[in-house]
Amino acid sequence: MFNSPHLAPRLDRAGRLALAAFCGLVLAWGAEPVAAQGKLEAQYEATLAGIPVGKGAWNIDIQDDVFSAAASGGTSGILKSIANGSGTGASQGRVVNGALVATGYQASTTTSKKTETIHITLDKGNVKEFGIVPEPPVDPDRIVVTDAHRRGVWDPMTSSLLRVPGTGDPVTPEACHSGAPVFDGRMRYDLKLDFKRMETVKAEKGYRGPVVVCALYFVPVAGYIPDRPVIKYLAAQRNIEIAFAPIAGTRILVPFRLRVPDALGAGDAGSDQLHHHPPAAQGCEDAVIPFRHSGARAARARNPW
Repeated sequence: MFNSPHLAPRLDRAGRLALAAFCGLVLAWGAEPVAAQGKLEAQYEATLAGIPVGKGAWNIDIQDDVFSAAASGGTSGILKSIANGSGTGASQGRVVNGALVATGYQASTTTSKKTETIHITLDKGNVKEFGIVPEPPVDPDRIVVTDAHRRGVWDPMTSSLLRVPGTGDPVTPEACHSGAPVFDGRMRYDLKLDFKRMETVKAEKGYRGPVVVCALYFVPVAGYIPDRPVIKYLAAQRNIEIAFAPIAGTRILVPFRLRVPDALGAGDAGSDQLHHHPPAAQGCEDAVIPFRHSGARAARARNPW
């Protein structure tokens, strides 16, 4: 099985699917201010049909008026011997009326063949400047991204942080009643959430409590090649789901577990360790959440879009 010539493409595809779903989740706008600051440190692992394929880390720091988020990861296990790679991503910006408003996004992926970097500069949800190095070749089959497509969008990193307006418990079905337009430097797509169920989870270390599980739907808009199999696969899926857990001291939810069906079985992304660091004045103890995800990006040997 592990020597099958079909295994590498399937592992590669599953990594890309997990990345696309995870990096484009919704951040809901709201008028209520965040009442406290919060920090999170997470360790992630990606698995496919029970096989570890990636590991990574994610750090989030939310202050009164600014925030930052950074992730890094790489392939592991059997996938590392087939398609070795690593990646980093980061976003930063302001906190405005409780919403995270990004001003910059950066990402880099390295494989055995090349290194690619992407940067995006934003102003109130509008892309002011962006670039990919090395510049990708022009493909006549790719749907063109227009200036209009780059207005009112989220970057992939910030959009994965789900803000829930209000003053009550943020981990509720209402958290899934939203969607997000995302621009990742190459492609413009919409991600839509729909409530599925509530669960109680118990991490190996740390967080134990409720999560809200949302269905995730991918809608390509521009910047992609319609005949690419990964696009068709993602757009047709109705069984992708993601579970969100809270960052202590905030109204922000983060992905706890991501499941993407694949020909080999469900690709699973979840955190092994997710440490929350709320303000000391709140008297909250650190929590740890398991998530398996950050290594997924490194599985991309070429542009799947």
